[in-house]
This record gives sequence, C-alpha cells and structure tokens, in this order.
Amino acid sequence: MKEGPDIALLGSLIGDPARANILTALMSGKALTASELASEAGVTVQTTSSHLKKLQDAKLLKQRKQGRHRYFELANEDVGGVLEAMMGLAAKQGLLRTRTGPKDQALRKARICYNHLAGDLGVRLYDSMIANGQLKELDDDVQLTSMGEQFMVDNGIDIAAISLTRRPLCKSCLDWSSRRTHLAGALGTAFLHHFFQIGWASRKDNSRIIKFTQKGEKQFLKMFPL
Repeated sequence: MKEGPDIALLGSLIGDPARANILTALMSGKALTASELASEAGVTVQTTSSHLKKLQDAKLLKQRKQGRHRYFELANEDVGGVLEAMMGLAAKQGLLRTRTGPKDQALRKARICYNHLAGDLGVRLYDSMIANGQLKELDDDVQLTSMGEQFMVDNGIDIAAISLTRRPLCKSCLDWSSRRTHLAGALGTAFLHHFFQIGWASRKDNSRIIKFTQKGEKQFLKMFPL
C-alpha cells in the first residue's frame, strides 16, 4: 500500500468538469451561493450540492452562513495557488477551452487571483520589487527587505498591521498567463486593497478582471518601475 499525500484523490476532485468550473469561479475571491455556482458549473443545484460536499470534505472549500444564505469560497490561499499553477500548465500545453479575445487580453493584463493581483501588472509589481531590492528570493521563499518595509511606509501601507496576521507575509504564485511569478500572501492582498482604496483600480462585475483607470495605471507604472 502506497503512503503519503493522495494526489490521485486531489486530481479526481479538481478534474471533474463541473467541479473545475466551481473552483475556477471561486478564484475571483468572492463567496458565491450554490445557485450561483450551479450556473457557473452548468449543472443543477442538486448536483452542485453534491459537488460542494465533496470539495468541502477534502477541505478545498469552506462555507459561511449569512442569514438564510450559505456562501462558499476557496478554503485558503494554498488552494488558489494550486489552481493558478494548474491554469498556467494548461495554458502552456495549449489546453484552452475558449478562443482568445478582448476578454482574454484584459484577464492577462490584470486580474484577481483569489485575493491578490495577477496578470502582466501583477508580474511587473513582483519583478520591480525584486529589481529594486524591496523583495528578495531565497530558494523557494520570498522575503520583504528593510528597503521594502520603507517602500510600504512611503506608500501609505501599514506594514505593522499586515505583519500581525497569521498568513505568510510574502508568497510567490505562478501566474497562469505569463508563467512567471507574481506576489501573493498578506502583502499581495494589501497591495490590491490599497489600489482599490486610492481609486487606481476596480473589480469588473462578475469577472476576475481588474480594471485600472488611465491615471491609476500611469501611477502604478511609476510606483513599480522596471
């Protein structure tokens, strides 16, 4: 009998088309109801409930209740990272379900990956911070440097408050569209929220697309030079 992590079980859970659609929909970072997920999966609500139970049992999803409604979301950032990496591999191998088009271009430029910025702009943020000594890579680990801490303070981001969370401060995440690294972890989330709060960017309804204003994008490129 083989011992160790059961990747076959994980693969079978993610590999079902309906469950794959459910998980992909939750990569938006939003909590969705069973009815909303049924629409995304293309199956009945009853069938969706069965899929949701399997995903919850495997701790890939978590559930929260608000009043009479139940909402579902990805269990944690690790699940989002695995899904993003799988998307990257699928794209690299040419395993695409739709033709490229304007929506794909917008997704490739800037999108939400569970709770942080991904796409070309997300990769630029990471590359810029590495090049300017604000982040450093140690093997598979990413760390914020003292220069990076000062960079956060200079841009009005409370690094002390972020550091109090139980989540890792910095994590690397493989970007599915560029197959390069973008920044995840508590710091990646803080940056995205900061861009929203100062009006540089906003979420496109019912989509993973992050839309930067013309002024916001100009300021973003200035903040993260290459």
